[in-house]
Amino acid sequence: MKNPFRILPIAAAAAVASCAPMDPAPAPDVDPVTAFVGVTVIPMDSERVVNDQTVLVSGDRIVAVGPVGETDVPDGAAVVEGDGRYLMPGLAEMHGHVPRADSPRQLTEDVLFLYVANGVTTVRGMQGGDGQLDLRAEVDSGAVAGPNLYLAGPGFSGNSVATPEEAVQRVRDQAAAGWHLLKVQGGLDVATFDAMAETAREEGIRFGGHVPAEVGIAHAIDAGQETFEHLDGYEAYVVGDDGVVDEARLEDIVGRTIEAGAWAVPTMALWEALRGTLPLETVQGYEESRYMPPETVAQWSARVESVRSGDAFDAGAAERQIANRMRILEALHASGARILLGTDAPQVFSVPGFSIHREMERMVAAGMSPYEVIVSGTRSVGEYFGNEDAFGTIAEGQRADLILLEANPLDDLGAIRAPDGVMVAGRWHPGAEIDARLEAIAASHAE
Repeated sequence: MKNPFRILPIAAAAAVASCAPMDPAPAPDVDPVTAFVGVTVIPMDSERVVNDQTVLVSGDRIVAVGPVGETDVPDGAAVVEGDGRYLMPGLAEMHGHVPRADSPRQLTEDVLFLYVANGVTTVRGMQGGDGQLDLRAEVDSGAVAGPNLYLAGPGFSGNSVATPEEAVQRVRDQAAAGWHLLKVQGGLDVATFDAMAETAREEGIRFGGHVPAEVGIAHAIDAGQETFEHLDGYEAYVVGDDGVVDEARLEDIVGRTIEAGAWAVPTMALWEALRGTLPLETVQGYEESRYMPPETVAQWSARVESVRSGDAFDAGAAERQIANRMRILEALHASGARILLGTDAPQVFSVPGFSIHREMERMVAAGMSPYEVIVSGTRSVGEYFGNEDAFGTIAEGQRADLILLEANPLDDLGAIRAPDGVMVAGRWHPGAEIDARLEAIAASHAE
């Protein structure tokens, strides 16, 4: 038997090598391309649609946008036939909660997918906890399906920070750990708040959230707080003891907001449940509750029932409070203040992802057009996070966060409720996959 591994003499080996074809060089890593062909693009750079377009995505970027007949689709690209359907940028939840490390793993993955299933491709997590930065890395790698995450660290409150010195150290620790922003909560005194704000500027980390009562919204704006959640600080500033909005003070604080370039995150829909203005049977009838654990829904029901049945509950006062908050949002919008879409989900009957649809309805009721509402969840979010990445519109170089829809959401925001597919940073989730996963989540809770 001949030795299949015989050794050639050096000269012979050289001759063989000289005439043998060279091994081809390793092919360079090339990101797969997804092509949306024949879509009606809603670029969100202005209030317009562009018909019969091809949008090419490579990796996590949009690499080309152009007319179908003029935009070549590379061989081997995964093609999504648009058939005239509408392609818009993904939406953001700018006051969301991300499960902590001690949450059940399946619940964590389900919550993240609920956002995606509703076209929420970016979440600003506003309840920081252990393990969330690791979870963000898992999402970024594709190991877990979820939205792009920008995370606030554990909150700054009267319970967590007792002195200015503690605030300084907490800011530095969170900046070093890699959190994206600081979360302001209630109970801080002015000296501690100011120490946090000054150190945040030194460390180059932004801060936003609630307005501590002793600090007040005017001082918080002056100190550089970027976002104001829930309109609580505005309400405290403009509503007198008689429960009536002081229009002069409202004009003043709206002007201060605009001058400072601050942002409001209203979370209007949640407050109707929290204040008990919606009957228990109404919120219990929300179909999306089936995607949450039954024990969580039971806790939400108990919360609403407790508010509405309490001796201190005044239905008229609750309705006036909601009306005042709507007036504040109306004034902020009418004056050109910067508004961001957020719902505080998961919270009392605010189911992740699904809650944005109810929030958008309240924003329209406050005088915002569908286009302006969508801006608050797309282009404006891209502007807010402009130091982190480029996203929020459909254009070359933008992160590929996209929603495919049957109808035009500029005509009816309800079109966003049932996406035909969602892309998060270049990862495509077709509608059939979304529907199947939602049904599996609901079934797990029904059991």
